[in-house]
Amino acid sequence: MSAPVSVTRRRTLRARVVAGIAAVAALAAPLAVAAASPVAAAPTSDWLHTQGNKIVDESGKEVWLTGANWFGFNATERVFHGLWAVNLEDVTRSMAEHGINIVRVPISTQLLLEWKAGKAAVSSGVNTYVNPELVGKTSLEVFDRFLALSEKYGLKVMLDVHSAEADNAGHFHPVWWKGTVTVDDFYSAWEWVTARYKNNDTLVAMDIKNEPHGTANSSPRAKWDSSTDQDNFKNLCQVTGRKILAINPNVLILCEGIEVYPKPGVSWTSTNNKEFYGTWWGGNLRGVTDHPVDLGANQDQLVYSPHDYGPLVFEQDWFQKPFTKATLEADVWDPNWLFIHKKNIAPLLVGEWGGRVGQDERQDRWMTALRDLMIERRISHTFWSLNPNSGDTGGLLLDDWKTWDSAKYELLKPGLWQDGGKFVGLDHQVKLGGASSTTGKSLSEVGDRPDPTDDPTQDPTDDPTQDPTDDPTQDPTDDPTQDPTDDPTTVPTGSCTVTYQANAWSTGMSVGVKVKNTGTSALSGWSLQFTLPAGQKLEQGWSGTWSQSGQTVTVTNAAWNGTLAAGGTVEVGFNGTHTGSTTAPSAFTLNGAACTTA
Repeated sequence: MSAPVSVTRRRTLRARVVAGIAAVAALAAPLAVAAASPVAAAPTSDWLHTQGNKIVDESGKEVWLTGANWFGFNATERVFHGLWAVNLEDVTRSMAEHGINIVRVPISTQLLLEWKAGKAAVSSGVNTYVNPELVGKTSLEVFDRFLALSEKYGLKVMLDVHSAEADNAGHFHPVWWKGTVTVDDFYSAWEWVTARYKNNDTLVAMDIKNEPHGTANSSPRAKWDSSTDQDNFKNLCQVTGRKILAINPNVLILCEGIEVYPKPGVSWTSTNNKEFYGTWWGGNLRGVTDHPVDLGANQDQLVYSPHDYGPLVFEQDWFQKPFTKATLEADVWDPNWLFIHKKNIAPLLVGEWGGRVGQDERQDRWMTALRDLMIERRISHTFWSLNPNSGDTGGLLLDDWKTWDSAKYELLKPGLWQDGGKFVGLDHQVKLGGASSTTGKSLSEVGDRPDPTDDPTQDPTDDPTQDPTDDPTQDPTDDPTQDPTDDPTTVPTGSCTVTYQANAWSTGMSVGVKVKNTGTSALSGWSLQFTLPAGQKLEQGWSGTWSQSGQTVTVTNAAWNGTLAAGGTVEVGFNGTHTGSTTAPSAFTLNGAACTTA
């Protein structure tokens, strides 16, 4: 696909950085505080830009950013939390092996200014017994090592100015200036860090400011209009974005929302909260309709980034009445931010979402609904958080900072980019998980259409000449009889294995199902069927089309996962209810043939 007509600047392939020998050197040797990132030439860079509501690589291939947050650099420790207990490389590798392809790293303006001034201190938040390679390292050197490790394991990084000051509670302050940290300091900090890493395509995105907020009657508070007032976040994001892009025109610029927005006919001078639409901090992007962020010639680097949470974080009005995915979409997400995606204005990346699972049915229902929305519409996201010490959400890791929370991860996993049973990274050369990974693949190993709804039989504008795997004249192995839209291939008895895993709470359950083709031929189209035990009911599923008749459940392939190679695995799942028993079905059939169970 070509870039939008309005984009006139020419893209060039930049040299990759921290690659090959440079990455090894970065891991082996200390990095000087003032040194620029090392550069090494390689065939393809990993910079991203946008086309309509999609994020794409330099060739126009759509990508899906599915990651997590790891905080600590924003706090008083000035370094990732958890390094007091675990090894930095172990955690980085574990994230990649679990399918995280981008890490959002919160930081403070104060710390960036300290780094700029050459005042990066040796971090006291690192246990050097478990991190011997970090002995004597400053916080900046720890960050540089993390970037090198991310390159090694195929991860990408997003930097987020989380607060003005290095403060564990700094995010509670509603605006981007505080104390001695001025707006000019904010600009200066972003310009410095952009220049330092401008050739490093591991750092691919900049989230301008975390959760600007404030209600109508609070002061200060963030607003969104077309003024140049100091408290206008739209202007701040626009000015900062242009400053960053003047230094590195290839990095993504993320603009979050605010908290409140005036109803029609109401001025920002009003202090009556009833005259404003309210939502989560950073989650209100209603102003984009009349006051969109303008990045000029680099508009195709803009991504809007709302935050969204469930009732265990705060009892919003919409959680205090019956709600479904459909009502959340219509009443909350559409008017506040989803319209940006639906109207093809720009891509979205939900920068924070998540929370505890198995404690509140409404929380689980909300989290599942948002996850399914992001799967269906291929909306990028970064889960909050990796850290188990996030008080109101918990983390993907348990308190030992090593063990993954299995229930939470199983809920998240369907929302991580997967292709052919492997996690997909955003690096063209390095597999997600590293060179020897058996669970991940590089971006170059994936076709150019990750969107399950993008079916050429459903979209007359989807020209198969844009995808060489769609046109048999482009690929002699692309047999039209293998098209997943054809009738399902017959499966010989015993040529499939099913793994069924249920996680339950109160009257709800979340089930992951893995189907492996153990035969010698690929399946072109598949249909899995099983009978739920009495008292169990399907509510909604993902990665396929689900239905229930009586107790019999059928799931057929989506457009994007219909071909199941010999030896290949497809992963699907569903949420349901139960009346006490979550016993697994006793038998499964694939395309009418019986499967064995693992």
